[in-house]
Amino acid sequence: MTTRILIALAALFASTSTAQALEFHLIDDKINEFFMPLSAAALDIMFYSIPIAGVSFPLIVGWLVLAAVIFTVYFKFVQFRKIGHSFAILRGDYDKPGETGEISHFKALTTALSGTVGLGNIAGVAVAISLGGPGATFWMIVAGLLGMSTKFAEAILGVKYRQINPDGTISGGPMYYLKTGFAERGFGGIGKTLAIMFAICCIGGAIGGGNMFQVNQSFDQFVAVTGGAESFLAGKGWLFGLIVAAIIGCVIIGGIKSIANVTSKLVPLMAIIYLGAGFIILAVNYDHIGWAVSEIFAGAFTGQGVIGGAIGALIVGFQRAAFSNEAGIGSAAIAHAAVKTDEPVTQGYVAMLGPFFDTVVVCAMTALIIVVSEVHLTDLTGVQLTSAAFGTVLPWFPILLTVAVILFALSTAIAWFYFGLKSWTYLVGEGRKKDLCFKIIFCAFTVVGASADLAPVIDFSDVMIFAMSIPNVIGLYLLMPVVKEEVDKYWQKMATGKITSNRHALAT
Repeated sequence: MTTRILIALAALFASTSTAQALEFHLIDDKINEFFMPLSAAALDIMFYSIPIAGVSFPLIVGWLVLAAVIFTVYFKFVQFRKIGHSFAILRGDYDKPGETGEISHFKALTTALSGTVGLGNIAGVAVAISLGGPGATFWMIVAGLLGMSTKFAEAILGVKYRQINPDGTISGGPMYYLKTGFAERGFGGIGKTLAIMFAICCIGGAIGGGNMFQVNQSFDQFVAVTGGAESFLAGKGWLFGLIVAAIIGCVIIGGIKSIANVTSKLVPLMAIIYLGAGFIILAVNYDHIGWAVSEIFAGAFTGQGVIGGAIGALIVGFQRAAFSNEAGIGSAAIAHAAVKTDEPVTQGYVAMLGPFFDTVVVCAMTALIIVVSEVHLTDLTGVQLTSAAFGTVLPWFPILLTVAVILFALSTAIAWFYFGLKSWTYLVGEGRKKDLCFKIIFCAFTVVGASADLAPVIDFSDVMIFAMSIPNVIGLYLLMPVVKEEVDKYWQKMATGKITSNRHALAT
């Protein structure tokens, strides 16, 4: 059914005449005119900022960073104490046959990572360095480390309160722990309201920021490296979007198992391509690495940030980290809920690794590439800055970056489809026809995202993504004791031998 819809869309766009194309642009303009005031108002509210040392600091970023600090302290710096246990669980040391769920710990992590490792790791880091200097990198890493504790709490609650459907599939995420967790504490009405708010925002964010924006930006990058206005795809965004929609349609048709099978291969492939190229750039500029690291530390503490000194570097770094790893947004809990485990805490430890890989590893690599190549001293910004850094080693490296950008965008769209689908079914109910309806809507907007210039629509959807953090973080605060109780029970089972490592069993 999804394939037939895509074929119909292809026929529609392929038969578009010049006059019809003009009409599409007029429709774009009308949609922009409708959403522009709405988007502007939403942006002003969601990203309301206060000046600190001459730098605008969005309160929503403070909301996320403060939560990460509180969870880090409350859970006694779990991300540093138990990271070894995280890797042990990830490699399957504590897997048991017959556990409830659909996908492995590793696949749940790669699906969650697919939703966060994207253009923010490439363009977002460049923006941070352009605005806050190399020192912003240090604060991005700090924020990423703090965010590990937030993901820890989200994943545990996502698994604990997940719903097992009659067909054996799993539905979970903030919608479910807001509804059920609040009801357990006598706040059922508030919990239901917050759950609905989260689900609505997640659907909007999935279609816009998680889908339309990703395909739109990857199309622009593809056209840029294939000749710009002379590119064979220039003006044919609909075709690019249709190809991407077809790929997404083939992946999502099999549900979370199919999605996880793809992301478990796509995420490592992205890492090999991007980090591999990064190591080559660092190797070529090995004599600059010490200087680059010193620039990052100096800018973080001695006021070498471009705006606002060290305070500016801190604010910009925290802001870009929040945009990159999405700790506190709640989306990752939807993916982690599908894991095969009867112990919610195990996935909490695995989920901690998400911000580590996303912000500490990938973002740090991007920053080092930009600083060692010294392209941050130019007037470039965004993905052009990262592309220029890649081009300093070999002229065709920006093409490699384009491949990475497209892979990042594709994986992000696939993951956000799943987040949106589970929010959709939470509101309208489970069922194949209801699933198919959302699949068609999502793929149709993939084509629209590549072929249209709907900036206000995408801005509004970004607002919805960050709006997800409001009900989610409120829920995390209320349910912190539940997480702590689960953790205490888990380690009691470890101490009494009810939970043992497979490696220990083999050794004995």
